[in-house]
Amino acid sequence: MRSSSLLLFSVLVGVCEVQAASDLRVCAFNLQHFGESKSKKSKVMLSLTRIIARCDVCLLQEVRDSKEKAVQKLLDSINRYDSKHEYKAVASERLGRSESYQEQYVFIYRTGSVTVTGQYQYPDNLPGDVDAFSREPFVVRFKAPKTVIKEFVLIPQHTTPTNATKELDALYDVLLHVKKMWKTENLMLLGDFNADCGYLAKKNRKNVRLITERGLYWLIPEKTDTTVRESTSCAYDRIVVYGERFSRAVVPSSAKPFNFQREYKLTEEQALEVSDHYPVEVLLKGKALRVSSNVGTLLAFFSYLVFHMLTW
Repeated sequence: MRSSSLLLFSVLVGVCEVQAASDLRVCAFNLQHFGESKSKKSKVMLSLTRIIARCDVCLLQEVRDSKEKAVQKLLDSINRYDSKHEYKAVASERLGRSESYQEQYVFIYRTGSVTVTGQYQYPDNLPGDVDAFSREPFVVRFKAPKTVIKEFVLIPQHTTPTNATKELDALYDVLLHVKKMWKTENLMLLGDFNADCGYLAKKNRKNVRLITERGLYWLIPEKTDTTVRESTSCAYDRIVVYGERFSRAVVPSSAKPFNFQREYKLTEEQALEVSDHYPVEVLLKGKALRVSSNVGTLLAFFSYLVFHMLTW
């Protein structure tokens, strides 16, 4: 009787067409001077490809692709590596106060998971405070129908180490501006904030509204090490979400660095060829289980059968 019941149950589960969306992984990765030179190193490119292909959306920082070939080469590598999915990229203009040193923000995303519905290059000045950022945020809005949050906005920032306190504080103005402009509260700020060790002194944290204002959730714990070098231990790279609704859409305890050195069994020297930062990541909850409208009837029928089997 027990085996018959189990058989019936497995058949009914198949008929019920139970479906669930997987969680969505958002990442931020400082690639440390990524450009033509690094893109020519095959082992480095393989590691970068494997790391980024884990993510549904990945923010890349320190992209110095002046000839506009390195990012495309990386994107092609990811699409070959994960041929079951399609990946696309959206990039900012080249940013920086010095003509000799400029970077881009680049988002690489899996098209089956998200679509880009808006992008906005934040201007190079704030009201009353000219040129607050060395690299102004390149804000991108994503539609994510397979998640409970449905859509969200990513605000990236790679702060200048010597100006981290001021830039982190100014990010709060960016948040308010984007919130009003796009009429959304599903806002995530992420990137290499240089938000630890000597660059953000504890005495200065009271001057950073991104820390002091309510409704902001810093997901990477303070004592987390996001650096590759064994000689350092700093939580430079961060993920911050705005609002209780968005915080509830995050898978608990999923925000963390991805230790690719350990995962891919690299020496420290080999890992530093890839980057001196680990990427940080967080999971957004997929949709709850969905079943067909006939489930109630089927389960009732199953209960009826089991009851009669047990009384035979």
